[in-house]
Amino acid sequence: MKRQAIAEDIDGYIAAFPTDVRASLQKLRQTIHKAAPRATEKISYQIPTFALEGNLVHFAAYQKHLGFYPGASAIKEFGDELDGYEVSKGTVQFPLGKPVPAGLVTRMVKFRVRENLARAETKKRKS
Repeated sequence: MKRQAIAEDIDGYIAAFPTDVRASLQKLRQTIHKAAPRATEKISYQIPTFALEGNLVHFAAYQKHLGFYPGASAIKEFGDELDGYEVSKGTVQFPLGKPVPAGLVTRMVKFRVRENLARAETKKRKS
């Protein structure tokens, strides 16, 4: 699966993939949006990104998995729930062909929302 060009928005990014992958990407996108309705969508690092007081989470499609990038703190916080998935410092891989774990994604996104809002509040107090 190769994308031809860099997408200008998330719709364009998702449209470049086969139907089954598009469905998984849309499910992930909808889950993130529902968990963080105030977040804005953009393309950052050439992949779909949700931002709220800074980057919140990123996601992307690859040959055999969806990459979900909630950051190192979320991976550490939800480590016990990530058994069975490939993980690295700030990434979890959800295999294509299997349902997106919406409950887990929701909890991770809400965790990141709390982190970003708390960090923004701390910055505000300092200035």
